[in-house]
Amino acid sequence: MSSDKPLIHHIYDGIEEHDNNLPNWWLFLLWTTLVFGAGYWFWYHVAELSPGQLGEYAAESAEHAQRMASNTPASDELLLKLVKDPTSLDSGKAVFQANCAACHGAQGQGLIGPNLTDGFWLHGAAPMAIHKVVADGAVAKGMPAWERTLGAERVKAVTAYVLTLKGTNAPGGKAPQGEAEKP
Repeated sequence: MSSDKPLIHHIYDGIEEHDNNLPNWWLFLLWTTLVFGAGYWFWYHVAELSPGQLGEYAAESAEHAQRMASNTPASDELLLKLVKDPTSLDSGKAVFQANCAACHGAQGQGLIGPNLTDGFWLHGAAPMAIHKVVADGAVAKGMPAWERTLGAERVKAVTAYVLTLKGTNAPGGKAPQGEAEKP
């Protein structure tokens, strides 16, 4: 170091310290952090160009409240209405393929579980009877309760999808089980 002023040495308790400049990488990180912090503060708190965490929380809370308000209990009328809703049927089909097809087959023709495409039903063929079996299960027959896992809306959607399978008589279906559906 070719400087006119002498190095200042601090010695205390046998430990020698020199006055050195901070490394450039450390200074770069310091200034980058300070500039980022100032920009973040300006963006979210001064100019309010984005909602920030509290704003996002408020928006999600409002969305959740709206979903809960529209969460109507299942009924025969609601389930039959969902059968005519393509969005609900697409959602129900996706849930069915992911969770139900392992036992009931990809087309509902029945594998381990009963055939859902014929006119015979173990626990009733009414929309609410099917909903009850999907939601609460039939433990004695090996059908798990799905409402706690899937949630009420997806259970309604999969029930609507199962209602569309009734009477399609998929090829290679399992033998009829239960009682014939009453017209």
